[in-house]
Amino acid sequence: MSLMKTLAKVAVGVAVAKGASAMMQRRADGGQDAGGGLFGQLQHQMQKQPDAMQSRAGIEDLLGGLLGGGAASGGLGGLLEQLGDGGALGARGGGIDDLLGGLAGAGAAGGIGGLLGGMLSAGAPSTSRGGFGDVLNQAIARQDEPDEQPTTEQELAAGLMLRAMIQAAKCDGNLDDGEQARLLEKLGDVSPEEQAFVKAELQAPVDAAGLAGQVPQGLEPQIYAMSVMAIDLDSQAEARYLHQFAQALGLQPQTVNHIHDQLGVPTLYT
Repeated sequence: MSLMKTLAKVAVGVAVAKGASAMMQRRADGGQDAGGGLFGQLQHQMQKQPDAMQSRAGIEDLLGGLLGGGAASGGLGGLLEQLGDGGALGARGGGIDDLLGGLAGAGAAGGIGGLLGGMLSAGAPSTSRGGFGDVLNQAIARQDEPDEQPTTEQELAAGLMLRAMIQAAKCDGNLDDGEQARLLEKLGDVSPEEQAFVKAELQAPVDAAGLAGQVPQGLEPQIYAMSVMAIDLDSQAEARYLHQFAQALGLQPQTVNHIHDQLGVPTLYT
């Protein structure tokens, strides 16, 4: 088992429960043209495959294929790599894996590594044929373990992104018991430790500053993007949370709006 697999399942599950499906349905109901960014690509595919919107399973299949890099898109992993390679204004170049070198060492002293404890894959290789984005896309497309075993650093980054998505999904207080149960059910065959980690995050208080303090320098745009993925951005509580989180991460308004543009969701700042 790997946290990358768990992140892939939560990415689709949270997107269905809180973000992508509602956004696409609103656009479809209002007759709006498909926008740009990742969710714009999802809407284009929804228009080509209207039958997929008739059931939760169909929405999950559509999201899984596209977020995993299907339909000639770079998927979620490609977008995150772009943000890490200078695709976010002011971001340090080099891709996600170049930002993770010290993450495992920092985790050993506490931080996210301390929180994940024994969940990290024992004996995980220090290098991988694929970068973080490729490995995540594999896990999303398959909704299972990726083809390549994630490195320890990639697992730590996946854990941070899990925390970011879950905290954002509940920031408006509307992730009710039923939605939490469906999200846990969506996890399927994960280890007891991984399920316990997700349950603990669902029950933990929302703490934007505390989460931001766990994020290594350079990874702020990707962690913020994962938070946006889990939000409809249709309430003051959600906008307030994203503003607080962006400030805690040290992201400038133009960088935040650029990330929103890349995802194809409403911008936060005017």
